[in-house]
Amino acid sequence: MKSVMSNKWIISLYVLPSLLLILLLIYIPIVLTGYYGLMDWNGIGKMKFIGLENYIELARDTKFWQSAWHSLLLGLFSTLSLVGYLILSLILASKIKGANFLRKIYLIPMLLSSVAIGQLWAKIFDPTNGMLNRLLVLIGVDNPPLWLADSNIVLYALFFPIVWQYAGFYIIIFYAALKNVPEELIEAAKIDGATSIQIAYKIKVPLIAGVIKVMVILAIVGSLKYFDLIFVLTGGGPNGASEVMASYMYTEAFSKYNFGYGSAIGFGLLVICIVATWVIQKLLNTKDVDY
Repeated sequence: MKSVMSNKWIISLYVLPSLLLILLLIYIPIVLTGYYGLMDWNGIGKMKFIGLENYIELARDTKFWQSAWHSLLLGLFSTLSLVGYLILSLILASKIKGANFLRKIYLIPMLLSSVAIGQLWAKIFDPTNGMLNRLLVLIGVDNPPLWLADSNIVLYALFFPIVWQYAGFYIIIFYAALKNVPEELIEAAKIDGATSIQIAYKIKVPLIAGVIKVMVILAIVGSLKYFDLIFVLTGGGPNGASEVMASYMYTEAFSKYNFGYGSAIGFGLLVICIVATWVIQKLLNTKDVDY
């Protein structure tokens, strides 16, 4: 009995540093963010307690809800892109020639910083000298769009660099999950006359349903808090057409020096992410399959 208790204490000592890091880096900042949201504060001077005024204003703020809608749209686009990532992973896992080389190619964007990717796609989207518009002119498009300057299409244009940036991450996760599917099941299906497409959607995809669920959660929640690439490419413009919750929070806190309201936006973003995660888990109520 004593040895069991001593083992528990030893395990607790090993776990304690991680728990302290989680407490210091996650939970305490969350509490402080909610607390600062109760203040009128410019980030430098003395804080003034104003109660729930910032949160009440947030609930009435049309710009915030517009930015939340933009974040949700990016989440929807990212979720739909998982279909493409999964198809590519199925192809790579089917033992095609050059699969190892292709996996390395897809991982290249993950090696670049978001700032570098933003600068790269800013050149591609350039309305005058950009590669994309030059190609459109070559195929006969007289007036190619102003990708990042047109409020009607800027959000859709941002979707392409986001998909390109995270392709390697999702593909490698799906690929690893697919490689764990028992080969015996695939061979048995082939003997029964199943085609490659039937094996894919009747055997492989159902067996990795748990992984797909996690990827959907990561795609949506990651899109809700997306910031860096959008900030580099558009800064939330033009006229707020590409503003997302994180960029709106940055603008209020660090451009307008309204740290109290910026903290309220950050806390609102946290609540929306938690609710979105809960809803996704309820909608995708799948169970992991034991092989």
